[in-house]
Amino acid sequence: MPRHIKITLERRGVSCVAELLDKDAPRTCEAVWQALPQGGDIYHAKYARNEVYTMVERFAAEEPGLENPTVTPIPGDVVYFSFNGGMLDRRFKEEKGIDALPGVIDMAIFYGRNNLLLNGDVGWVPGNVYATIVEGLEPMAEACNDVWRSGSVGERLLYQRYER
Repeated sequence: MPRHIKITLERRGVSCVAELLDKDAPRTCEAVWQALPQGGDIYHAKYARNEVYTMVERFAAEEPGLENPTVTPIPGDVVYFSFNGGMLDRRFKEEKGIDALPGVIDMAIFYGRNNLLLNGDVGWVPGNVYATIVEGLEPMAEACNDVWRSGSVGERLLYQRYER
């Protein structure tokens, strides 16, 4: 039976449901599932285009490594990125309050088309697609676009297990 997670924009009161891709990204799915609930302040991507994300402390006993990778996520992709501390620039880490951590997990959703995971500082940034949004993508996309237009201050992105 497929496992599902609920992803919520807390202040805006909008949620969607994503199905874990256990066959395509089993290590990532298990690491995320065991660590739920997770969440934190939301950020909108500067370069990738139609992406919102939160950064959390590393939670896996052993990093899952690259599996089911993409650099061109599509609408509804739920993606896991693992960044070591040296990969992120000082100002970025200070801004997000993660400067003391040895690394972080970026938990992201992609809500629109034409995304490209290319960072001017480091080049291609592949992420693990470990889930796909199966319910509520349209209202989530509208709310994510509002994060882009109206701002992210005070908004949180939350991930939790969802039992059908």
